[in-house]
Amino acid sequence: MTTIRVSDEVADAIRDGRPVLALESTIFTHGLPRPRNLEVALEAEASLRAQGIVPATIGVFRGVPTVGLSTPEVSELAYTDGIDKVSLRDLPVAIALGLHGGTTVAATAFLAHRAGIRVFSTGGLGGVHHGAAESFDESADMTVLAATPILVISAGVKSILDVAATLERFETLNIPVLGYGTTRYPGFYVSDSGHSIGYSVDTPQQVAAVIQARDALALPQAILLANPVAEDKQLPPEELDAILDRAWTQAAAEGITGNATTPFLLDFIQRDTGGRSLDVNVEVYRGNVALGGQVAAALAS
Repeated sequence: MTTIRVSDEVADAIRDGRPVLALESTIFTHGLPRPRNLEVALEAEASLRAQGIVPATIGVFRGVPTVGLSTPEVSELAYTDGIDKVSLRDLPVAIALGLHGGTTVAATAFLAHRAGIRVFSTGGLGGVHHGAAESFDESADMTVLAATPILVISAGVKSILDVAATLERFETLNIPVLGYGTTRYPGFYVSDSGHSIGYSVDTPQQVAAVIQARDALALPQAILLANPVAEDKQLPPEELDAILDRAWTQAAAEGITGNATTPFLLDFIQRDTGGRSLDVNVEVYRGNVALGGQVAAALAS
């Protein structure tokens, strides 16, 4: 733990058995424009504290992986240009070079677990990209979560990914997927990706019971809790399908491939919806943070 800094607030809460919720930093370093990025990050923390939940926002600050960033640290990361997106493989480099970094799901889950946090809320997960059979383009989130016993609450994987292949990989990696009040897997911008999942839970207490059963068996993998965005807040599914068709066509026309594909597609969706996709992103995050706080409280009690 010598290379990881845990804030006093978070460390005290973990020691005392009080509820703590891990939050990632890429939503405000890469996911949202300024000043909305900082507003959403601080709003999430304030909403948790109002419920008696300790927020643990995680990122890399000047080369120090930090669990429980302070408000000034969050602000500096939110307003730093050219900040790195740090996955698990990048942590040693960021530490050695003294870099700022917004941590991905993989790095955030790893750091949260190392600090003793059991619940983590994010927006969307990484997964298998289209064409991965040839490109081998799969998110590191999946393999890290296969070896990190934490609960991750998300609104599924982003719609630009191969959802069916991603669910198959979760099964192969022995990562259980639970739907919160549903057996339909959400697609981030939409509440139903068109794919089903095997298990549904209806209360934070049921989620806590699954976590405790996993821990009693000493199983090493994460549990994924899929929390769909409300139907009245989602992008209309038909509209999203049409946008994605145009986005893929444009990407092919411009020769966009590899790592450049995801940011291109997400930017296309944002522009084509006139920014409404960002509103959905925020709604997704708020819902997952609220549910994460409830699960953390149930687990602590």
